[in-house]
Amino acid sequence: MTDPIAAAEAAIAADRACADPAIWITRLADATIRARAAALAAEGPQGRPLWGVPVAVKDNIDIAGLPTTAACPDFATVAGAHAPAVARLLAAGANIIGKTNLDQFATGLVGVRSPYGVPRNRFDPDRVPGGSSSGSAVAVAAGIVPLALGTDTAGSGRVPAMFGNIVGLKPTVGAIPSLGVVPACRSVDTISIFATHVDLALAAARAIAGPEAADRYSRRPPFDHLRRGGEGLRVAVIYPRPICTGPVAEVYDRVVAGLDDAERIDIAPFLAIARLLYDGPWVAERTAALAGFLDAHPDSILPTTRAILEGGRARGAVEAFDGFHALAEARRLADQLFARCDALLLPTAPGTPSLAELAADPIGPNSWLGSYTNFVNLCDLAGWAVPAGMDGQGLPAGVCLLGPAWSEGRLAGLADRIHRAHAGRIGATDQPLPPAAPPAPLGPDEIALFCIGAHMEGLPLNRAITGRGGRKLRVAATVAEYRLFDLGNRPGLLHAPGQGGAIEGEVWALPAAAIGPVLAEVPPPLGFGTVRLEDGPCLGFLAEPSGLAEAAEITALGGWRALLKRRAG
Repeated sequence: MTDPIAAAEAAIAADRACADPAIWITRLADATIRARAAALAAEGPQGRPLWGVPVAVKDNIDIAGLPTTAACPDFATVAGAHAPAVARLLAAGANIIGKTNLDQFATGLVGVRSPYGVPRNRFDPDRVPGGSSSGSAVAVAAGIVPLALGTDTAGSGRVPAMFGNIVGLKPTVGAIPSLGVVPACRSVDTISIFATHVDLALAAARAIAGPEAADRYSRRPPFDHLRRGGEGLRVAVIYPRPICTGPVAEVYDRVVAGLDDAERIDIAPFLAIARLLYDGPWVAERTAALAGFLDAHPDSILPTTRAILEGGRARGAVEAFDGFHALAEARRLADQLFARCDALLLPTAPGTPSLAELAADPIGPNSWLGSYTNFVNLCDLAGWAVPAGMDGQGLPAGVCLLGPAWSEGRLAGLADRIHRAHAGRIGATDQPLPPAAPPAPLGPDEIALFCIGAHMEGLPLNRAITGRGGRKLRVAATVAEYRLFDLGNRPGLLHAPGQGGAIEGEVWALPAAAIGPVLAEVPPPLGFGTVRLEDGPCLGFLAEPSGLAEAAEITALGGWRALLKRRAG
């Protein structure tokens, strides 16, 4: 457990050692940080999940009593209230260290578009730090804080995570309230989370997620989507070879080689949608958010940022409707993809541009960085950016694991395993990763279901489980008193005391509300009943004896997967 005083002193010392003033726009005084730590220590944990954890907050998110600048000094306004996400952070026991630098108005993926300076890339000071959440990511990468809030509209919570060798969580849009956040594209903005490891990011998400009545884009999850998933997932990967620098492509290929039976897909339709954010009608949404300030203070905005915002004025209604229709088609394709796969694995970014490249061309490298991120929010996806080791140039490379809305917890286990398999340290520090947390145990609102056929992971009906919030707990087997029959495309399990054998399957946790809908899709002679497992009784699939009269018995195989393997030859 965190010692609030020791954690605060470590953050202060690390910030001093880092000596990078461009990380911060408003850094709280050491005395203020220490006073908060002392108060937390005196109070004790009180069940608060982030007790004493030092946190940085991107300076487009309101903290009461501090200016919100969005990296534009003339825009600065002292916030009268905390953004809900900040209020929830504090209620969870966090200790805020300061507000961090960003690409002005969160418009950019490079991290250099700020009058407050450019935070240093911790691996190569001649490279960009990534943006727009540059300061938040660098603060975590440098070991100043283990946790930081950013925002993500087009990749701002993922690209700088790769460049800092840290974890970036891009939540489902609307899962975390966006009230108190200076909007970029309000309809697809989300607060994002940077952390040293997946489990800490999940803990932070649990603390700050949840609907907010006053937030028009807030959404209520259909199930507890932030429980950590356990076992492997069906993963789609890019075909043909990704468009990246050679070193980044090699890292991506190395991660892909560690996956089992990955499906290769062409993501060209999604890459086409990506252009809508910066070369399409959604540019106008950025302009609409800041039109009043743009009109009144054009010279207060950096030239590159102003050019982007001014470009939105030319977007018309016809182009907007064309964009809506194209996006509807992309979302349909995403639905089809995630009906047969649980996750899509992409490079987080295609490479790390140099500061010199940005100076020569302020737009091109920024657009390139969004190749694999710009479509994600538009398509209503959730994702984890995780480190995947160093590339051949000594720079961190990463991958992004994407899934449909509300899949953050389901993807977390695989995201964490990739991180641990390919990256041995936290950020640019020598700190090792802490031990991985186990999958969350069965919750009071969940029911365990023993699956023996096509509902198991990787099989055709598994989406009926995962799409309703199901998560795999473990492989299990019945006691040796069951018979198994082949019904063609599904098995039938029959309780046969005194005979039969042990049948292997999987135990999945489902929200209690999902059990009825799953059962309604199960055709006769199958249904639900109590199945005796080696470690106790469990709800599971059972068959009516009358429906098995003409079915071949396959008990000797020990399970449905063995039959599928034999069929495959």
